[in-house]
Parts: sequence; C-alpha cells; structure tokens
Amino acid sequence: MIRYSLHCDRGHTFESWFQSSSAYESQEKRKLVNCPVCGSAKVERAIMAPQIVSKKGRGSQSSNDVPAPAAQPAEVTAPGSTPLLMAQERELRAKLKELRDHIVKNADNVGERFPNEARKMHYGDIEHRPIYGEASPEEARSLIDEGVEVSPLPVLPDDRN
Repeated sequence: MIRYSLHCDRGHTFESWFQSSSAYESQEKRKLVNCPVCGSAKVERAIMAPQIVSKKGRGSQSSNDVPAPAAQPAEVTAPGSTPLLMAQERELRAKLKELRDHIVKNADNVGERFPNEARKMHYGDIEHRPIYGEASPEEARSLIDEGVEVSPLPVLPDDRN
C-alpha cells in the first residue's frame, strides 16, 4: 500500500491510499481520484519524501513513500519517550478505522464470493459496485496479477479483541 499526499486544482490537500503507484495512475487516468472537499477530478500528487527505516525497525515498517512531515515545534520529552510518534499512531489508527467503517457502511459484504465477484466486475460480466469480502493471500495475488484492483481492509488491534 502507498499513501499519497494529493492536492486538487482548487488548492485543497488530502491523503489517499493506493495498492501501488500504477493503481493510482490507472485511477487518475479514469478520473476516479476526486477531491473529497470539492469533487474536482483535477488531482495531482504532492511532493513526497521517502520513509527511511533503520535496520532495527525494518521488519515492522514498509518502505512506501509517505508525505514529508510538516515543520512543527519540537516537543521537550524525556529520553526514550515519543509522544509525537504515539500521537501519529493514534491519528493513523483513527483514520484507518474511519476508512474501514466507511467501506463497511457503503459496500456490500460478499464474504467468500469476493474473488469471483471482483473478477466478474473486472471483466464486465456484472455491474460495478463497491464490495468487500474474504480472499486468501493467493487469491488476492491472482486478482492483482489479472489486473483487478483490490486492497486489503485494514485490520486494527481493537478488531482482534
């Protein structure tokens, strides 16, 4: 997954997640990327900075692009304490929960039929509609290999309790 910082021709800025850079480009060409504020389809990627991951944290983070952090005054904290990181994590979890809730509210849960339903829509056998459901990692890879645009729903720690 790649998170892009985007802006529209009217100056609104927002973020969005995409399966890959090619998925973003494909959606942009088809005018599927729209500003959530004004609805404009004239959207461009903002300048991005690569995320640098140390050897110690390599297993827990990906090397996808992330927006460059905005300049903020430094917080004075005790050594080893990272309230800014904790605040960012809480914010990210809240955004992921909001995304998940939006999908669950606005899409049909097709359960284990997801791979077949997604293929039928991709090949034009049935009308496109927002769906979500279950697919094994192998089924998801197969869909992606066929060019079907799919993304995993974020699973949050609270979902496992």
